Amino acid sequence: MIDITAELVHTLVSGQFPEWGDLPVRPVDRQGWDNRTFRLGEELAVRLPSAEGYVAAVEKEDRCLPLLSGSLPLPVPVPVAVGRLADDYPFPWSVRRWLPGDTLDDAADVDRTGLARDLGGFLTALREVPARGGPAAGRHSFFRGCHPSAYGDQVEQALGTLGDVVDVAACQAVWADALTSAWPSRPVWFHGDVAAGNLLTTGGELSAVIDFGTSGVGDPACDLVMAWTYFAGDERKVFREAAGLPDDAWRRARGWALWKALVTMAHLSSPDVGGFQSRVLVQVLEDPVVG
Repeated sequence: MIDITAELVHTLVSGQFPEWGDLPVRPVDRQGWDNRTFRLGEELAVRLPSAEGYVAAVEKEDRCLPLLSGSLPLPVPVPVAVGRLADDYPFPWSVRRWLPGDTLDDAADVDRTGLARDLGGFLTALREVPARGGPAAGRHSFFRGCHPSAYGDQVEQALGTLGDVVDVAACQAVWADALTSAWPSRPVWFHGDVAAGNLLTTGGELSAVIDFGTSGVGDPACDLVMAWTYFAGDERKVFREAAGLPDDAWRRARGWALWKALVTMAHLSSPDVGGFQSRVLVQVLEDPVVG
């Protein structure tokens, strides 16, 4: 990993975009693993891949986000400039409009039912954006947008590791159910990482969606996992109705949620039975969110 500091960002900006060279640079409070983000003045942000393996995602966002932004009901990050490789930093990077708001992780007094409705509506609108020229799901999307069977080996291995911790038979039944169908229609846009850290809120309401590095065109079932990772009870029903899609897509989505919970738990040296993903697993096994 490269040590990406505010000083480095200031040097890059000053050297390539002197019109912004006098603007202050400061890191955002929550940093992702794949990229580092810095405020540039009050209206801009700089996003830099943290390693070579993440360069393609930033380049994809710079290409795709302008295509998506005008067709969606909520703001998404829009690139305003693309930075070149430099002696101190060997990857392309981008300057984008800053989107205000708190991530859902940090937000207080969220209207959860309203969020379920608005997020479902956003995903519906995303699927309706013309997909021609969009990147087909695959390795660049970490196989989001593909069939969940892409991770069948990982599910099997995780269940082998967690055999004394989880209800293996119940997990196998959910997984088998997820594999009984495939997306039957033309490929559509998906976000690929719909999670609390990638949703911005203002005044308790959903105000923007960020981080499209895992996006592409394919099966949108992967975008529904918030039904189990965040929503509960009637909120799930609202999300289900607003997001649409038939029952078989929700069964595949349940498989995606199961996979993530199992592999995360299995990679811990000592499975955290009371941890977040363990609680998600309970929800996945108890509530199919179909019908």
